[in-house]
Amino acid sequence: MDLARTEVTGRAARAGNAARLGLMAVPVAFFACFFAYPVAAIVARGLEADGGWRFGRLWDVLAQPDIRHVLWFTTWQALASTALTLLVALPAAYVFARLEFPGKQVLRAVVTVPFVLPTVVVGTAFLALVGRGGLLDDLWGARLDTTVWAILLAHVFFNYAVVVRTVGGLWSQLDPRQEEAARMLGASRLTAWRTVTLPALGPAVAAAALMVFLFTFTSFGVVQILGGPTFSTLEVEIYRQTSEIFDLSTAAVLTIVQFMAVGAILAVHARTVRRRETALRLVDASVTARRPRGAGQWALLAGVLGTIALLLVLPLAVLAQRSLDAPDFAYYRALTSDDGNIFLVPPIDAIGNSLQYAVTATAIAVAVGGLAAAALTRRDAGRLVRGFDALLMLPLGVSAVTVGFGFLIALDEPPLDLRGTWILVPLAQALVGVPFVVRIMLPVLRAVDQRLREAAAVLGASPWRVWREVDLPMVWRALLVAAGFAFAVSLGEFGATVFIARPDNPTLPVAVARLLGRAGELNYGQAMALSTILMVVCVVALLVLERLRTDRTGEL
Repeated sequence: MDLARTEVTGRAARAGNAARLGLMAVPVAFFACFFAYPVAAIVARGLEADGGWRFGRLWDVLAQPDIRHVLWFTTWQALASTALTLLVALPAAYVFARLEFPGKQVLRAVVTVPFVLPTVVVGTAFLALVGRGGLLDDLWGARLDTTVWAILLAHVFFNYAVVVRTVGGLWSQLDPRQEEAARMLGASRLTAWRTVTLPALGPAVAAAALMVFLFTFTSFGVVQILGGPTFSTLEVEIYRQTSEIFDLSTAAVLTIVQFMAVGAILAVHARTVRRRETALRLVDASVTARRPRGAGQWALLAGVLGTIALLLVLPLAVLAQRSLDAPDFAYYRALTSDDGNIFLVPPIDAIGNSLQYAVTATAIAVAVGGLAAAALTRRDAGRLVRGFDALLMLPLGVSAVTVGFGFLIALDEPPLDLRGTWILVPLAQALVGVPFVVRIMLPVLRAVDQRLREAAAVLGASPWRVWREVDLPMVWRALLVAAGFAFAVSLGEFGATVFIARPDNPTLPVAVARLLGRAGELNYGQAMALSTILMVVCVVALLVLERLRTDRTGEL
């Protein structure tokens, strides 16, 4: 009997391994065609000369003092931004996961809106707050523009939702009775949280920190607007070398440096998280949230609400106010006209284009990312699978400028002649969405007790049925959160889209950036109006997501 059971278990394990490798086929093909190939093409063109390769160019570029300064500042500000974001956002993750209060769904959507705004809009909003003639200057005569503090605050504004939703999503499903049991055994509230809850949250915190670091490491619009000529990140320098100086070889070297640095970070992250992951007891999120109890929880809730109001809502309010500066909604009415603008269509058409692209990109990202997360579920997978886990995050750390130019150079010949088709934009947007789908779903998938899958396999269930009957009911909430993030990222993607969006089909971020780049009060007002519309679209979409998630999970 035991021998037969062992044989069945062995067959199930082999079937599971084969299924996992099969699941990896689609993500591997997707990243090979639409990430590795375009990036390799642009880097090769930058380093190729006279039929050979100029590898000595690597040392020539890195020996320049200004380039070393860029590398140092890029790393330093990314670390500082990540630490500050975790410090400010982790209390909010607890509030959204464990406390129930009126307006929670609306506030969760509002928290996510800054993340989907183009970085150029984020920089402009903070410039209106802390720059010359801004709110801070008017009230106290102080300015923070062209200082590192303006950059750090804007990065916290942009990445706040990453920590709140990634960590809070898992926190809300952790069984609070485990922490309560530790307290009954004599542990203090802090000791119980530190020894029980924090280790369980470790993978989610690490995933959130990684995403924040990668976004700030490749920061472009925020640093370009708020940093002035004093501060420059690798992304800003790559853009400057490519579009202003036309030094493609220096840009290629910087892309390689960025690629290697991000690869090393992802390898360390994968190794650390794998050591800390354990099977968790997950419960329905509806049973973990309750009304605040005691002065401490009420004070924490008040502090989080105050932080959201000052750090997130105030910049958004500035954008909305600027869009209404002209009487009779003149800036909004100008969006419907194609007279004298830089597009072949009225700017208002960018709204429909963005929604169409975002929906398509979300479907691609969820399909590719879901398959990748399912393939990476088991922690005892081989090195090939674990290496692929790290490679999935590379689109967040490689220059979007490089990816955009790579699309133009590489995807213009059969069988990948896509440069003249509309699908090129969703493909570029999905590249950034896939890592979010994987990072949000993977901690929850790996937290599912492996014995449940093994029991289903022993009873004769196929790998597909095991996924459908065991995994899917427990990760459905995470899947919805991942889809929401992929949609939000697609709406706000700018770095690669600006190079491949056609003038007759601009996206909202591209339209905003091009309007901001032109002189004139009308252009600036239209940019603020489009930014406000983008905010409203995002709030509505995220509220629909919250309602859908509530109907399926019972969360209030």
